[in-house]
Amino acid sequence: MPFLVDTAAFSPLRYPIFRAVWIASFISSFGALIESVAASWMMTSIASSASMVTLVQAAAMSPLVLFSLLAGAIADNFDRRVLMLIMFPLMLVIAATLSVITWLGLVTPWLLLVFTFLIACGGTFIGPAWQSSVVDMVPRSELPAAVALNSISFNIVRTVGPAIGGLIVAAFGAAVAFAVNAVSYLGVIAVLARWRPPPAERRLTREPIGIAMGAGVRYIAMSPDIRGVLARSAVFGIGAIAIPALLPIIARNQSGDDAFAFGLMLGAFGIGALAAGVSIGRLRARYSAESIVRVALGASSLASLAVALSPIHFVTLGALMVAGAGWVLAFASFTVAVQLSAPRWVEARAISLYNVAAFGGLAAGSGLYGLIADRWSVDSALLTGGAILAVGAVMGLLRPMPQVDGREPGPALRWSEPEITLDIEPRSGPIVVTIEYRIREDDLPEFLELMAERRRGRLRDGARRWSLHRDLGDPELWTERYQSPTWLEYLRHTQRRAEADGGLSERFLALHQGPNPPVVHRTIERQTRSVSPHAVIGQPTDPRRPF
Repeated sequence: MPFLVDTAAFSPLRYPIFRAVWIASFISSFGALIESVAASWMMTSIASSASMVTLVQAAAMSPLVLFSLLAGAIADNFDRRVLMLIMFPLMLVIAATLSVITWLGLVTPWLLLVFTFLIACGGTFIGPAWQSSVVDMVPRSELPAAVALNSISFNIVRTVGPAIGGLIVAAFGAAVAFAVNAVSYLGVIAVLARWRPPPAERRLTREPIGIAMGAGVRYIAMSPDIRGVLARSAVFGIGAIAIPALLPIIARNQSGDDAFAFGLMLGAFGIGALAAGVSIGRLRARYSAESIVRVALGASSLASLAVALSPIHFVTLGALMVAGAGWVLAFASFTVAVQLSAPRWVEARAISLYNVAAFGGLAAGSGLYGLIADRWSVDSALLTGGAILAVGAVMGLLRPMPQVDGREPGPALRWSEPEITLDIEPRSGPIVVTIEYRIREDDLPEFLELMAERRRGRLRDGARRWSLHRDLGDPELWTERYQSPTWLEYLRHTQRRAEADGGLSERFLALHQGPNPPVVHRTIERQTRSVSPHAVIGQPTDPRRPF
């Protein structure tokens, strides 16, 4: 795979706020990894059980699975910068407290797990807010390059960080390592405190968090493209983690207890990741996202097979470079696809669910290969990982990667609140909406195809009980019907359709043979005893507003 350094890959660094936050987050990521190394090492000295040592990683990973969707819902409903300015200082206090109690000799195994869990919780809540804020720092056209730069920084940290963390722990002790982590947050806090992004326009009140979480899950469930990316990222995570998870054992088997050889292997993986990161912009300009992902998964599969079957050290180093490149190309492509496919109102929730899929795959794969290596061999585990990666490459035949660019997902149509004459409250409901279409017999196949797409979009954006009806006495008359639980939820639904209508309204208008635009009735459901002549609200839609 040819890698050409692309200066455009570094173009997001031209933007001062992105450059400052990128550098500051790079430093804080170093601190977090140093803390992780120190916690794992310290647990080996204060706990006699091997299971307590493994629980350190469990404490660090579990918040991502438990709270990621909640973190995304909060990031979508509140000021992301303020959220990060709350969480980073909290993490600083937690890390500093852990450093002090360690220095005083008061830390216990369970206390160490609690602090590790709390720091990981902070990272979980920061993740979706930070990732979805990148588009506020650079133009959307620069987002792929910005994501690639984040991948580069992550792989540099994961390559060099453990060694630095080990040196700090060996030379100064775990308490100093925990203090370094606390200090590493200062830079990003200072940068965020100075940043003044333009305020987000909010026409409606915030969603309750529980409803927002449900809306995020519903949106992903009804979005085939994003759902396919999440499935692919989970499969890639399960397969790709085989090499990083088993690398210490691979190094020991090939080189004995030579720590330098292990460092070379980590460096080879990192060099491949860096090469992919600086060339991804050029690759995206020349090839489709599906081609890049398919090659990344296929090459990673072959790399896993090569590491398993080759006893030659230099062949292993070359395979590790290919694996590192595949890691960045695949995960960067997945991240870009999710961020650019999801509209702004649900972007952080989409990112959070992607994180659950990707890191859940990594965690599941780590456990799987440990079991296979213990029961059979390391080579068997690597071959299994290669086979899973091959399956991930073939998945693209069923659901290719969406080809996205820097534009918003769907044309932004003009939205205005529907005019009503009945005095109702935001919580009033249920609201029943019917739309009448007059369709010629010859246009029915296209109309029904469009209706299938509209149904998915309605349900994705919050509608309930969608149905389509044909008049028995007038076969050309079709009625679309759906509900919203309250007037406020209907307004949310209408606004979301305005942001991502996808041109469907214009296509329906081209087929519709009746009044232009189609007649829309908005009614509020009432029990028999409370029916009044004013309970029905109906008027044609504004042609500028999606129906």
